[in-house]
Amino acid sequence: MKTFVLYLVCMLTAGLTTAVALPVLRRVAAPKFLDVPGGLKKHTGSVPVLGGSGIFLGTLASLVVIRLVTAFPSGTLHNLRGICLGGACIFLLGLADDLRKPKGVSVPVKLAVQALAAGALIYYDVCIHAFDSRWITWPLTFLWVVGLTNAFNLLDIMDGLCVSQAVICTLGLAVIALPSEYVYVNFAALALLGACLAFWPFNHARRKIFLGDSGSTFLGFMIAALSIGTGYSERSDWGFLAPLFILAVPLFDTAFVSLARMLKGKNPLKGSNDHIALRLQKLRWKPPFILLAFGAAGLFFNILAFTLTHCCVQIALALFIFSAAALTVITLWLLHLKTD
Repeated sequence: MKTFVLYLVCMLTAGLTTAVALPVLRRVAAPKFLDVPGGLKKHTGSVPVLGGSGIFLGTLASLVVIRLVTAFPSGTLHNLRGICLGGACIFLLGLADDLRKPKGVSVPVKLAVQALAAGALIYYDVCIHAFDSRWITWPLTFLWVVGLTNAFNLLDIMDGLCVSQAVICTLGLAVIALPSEYVYVNFAALALLGACLAFWPFNHARRKIFLGDSGSTFLGFMIAALSIGTGYSERSDWGFLAPLFILAVPLFDTAFVSLARMLKGKNPLKGSNDHIALRLQKLRWKPPFILLAFGAAGLFFNILAFTLTHCCVQIALALFIFSAAALTVITLWLLHLKTD
């Protein structure tokens, strides 16, 4: 079977499985597993929170089907086992957090399970290979994975915001990985993309369903893991830094929220209305326009990531200087917006 057809089957399987599962999950969740308005949650009425289960099932079903119809190289199959094992741990942790609302799972337990999931990646050799020493590689991998797992959770503050960024990031990963030999990145990214595309309309529907922590953290973990394993530096020595651009929006959002909270003397791990999306709402930006702005920024930085994997040192340096300057200006502007 041709590779393009397999990619299409991968996306469609994930999308169809998710689309079929979500209405069922919504009915199952409706009596009890609900997200109730209050605090930072401004939605109207209680909303079911098992949307992440649909994405997890779609992604898993797609990878199982692809595994049955094609033969992965033994090395990449080894890597994929680590990603699936770690992803399952993160999903179950998020699901437990959703089902225990409003109290949820304690922060120490969350960090312990996230560390275990990152350890599974490292054990199966899905880790940052930019440095020769494992004493640098392993801590960087841990910080990258745990940081992005929670970054996507923080981004889930508005309907469609987290899943739209997941679509853009997985699409960026797939485009950059397609020419490489990291076939597991191609299939896993496309499976995740198909599941996210199927979920997205349900996040805006009249009878909507939320990602929940199970969905947002699963997306963050999977994208973090997949961003580690692709041939960024095949054409450019600076290409290994491309994930910073692919994931620039969730990384910047998390860094900004943490900075804003610390400048106010708040605990960066405690919820507050310092999110970029909420600050823009204070300026009376409508949610569709905020989603459009975030989406445009994500696409722009993914284009820069693709450029980084094909350019010379001078252009790469110019991209970093431009990005740093632009994000600094945006940070200063956002910090001047009142949120209280």
